[in-house]
Amino acid sequence: MSAETTGSRDFQHWRLRFRAWRGRRPFWAGLLTIAGGVPIMYFPYANMHLGNVTLAMSTTAGAGSLIIGVLLITLGLTMWFHSVVRTFAGIAAILLALISLPIANIGGFVIGFLLSLFGGALACAWVPAKPRRGDKQTESTDGVPASEGAPESTTAATETTVDANGGRNSAG
Repeated sequence: MSAETTGSRDFQHWRLRFRAWRGRRPFWAGLLTIAGGVPIMYFPYANMHLGNVTLAMSTTAGAGSLIIGVLLITLGLTMWFHSVVRTFAGIAAILLALISLPIANIGGFVIGFLLSLFGGALACAWVPAKPRRGDKQTESTDGVPASEGAPESTTAATETTVDANGGRNSAG
């Protein structure tokens, strides 16, 4: 390979693209919610082998555990790919995590419960970052930048103008 080939930059390119994708959505909330849905869904159908003895951990609520686990995984994917509904998905994940305590083997032996609970809380708390200002500061009419104390507006509120000063009129 020569220095001009882009073969060595492929990993760097995809890593930076993934990093940018991850930054625009509640990535860790979705990951924790998906990781919480797996043990809730798995444990009711798992068999544990201790030597020649097989322990079946299946309960009568196996179908409920499966539904809760699948819904948590779906909510985690929703947080990733449709981050507009992150608050709804977060609250639904918290509620499903709470419901999993009595239904799904104490919420996947508390592991799935805690992961889903933290994932839902992170989704509710996540807000998109404010876009960075790449443009230069706007200057007012007298040449002073707007951030250095230039008056924003020179219109005075009168008794007849309703929309003056953003719709607020002073009393007096």
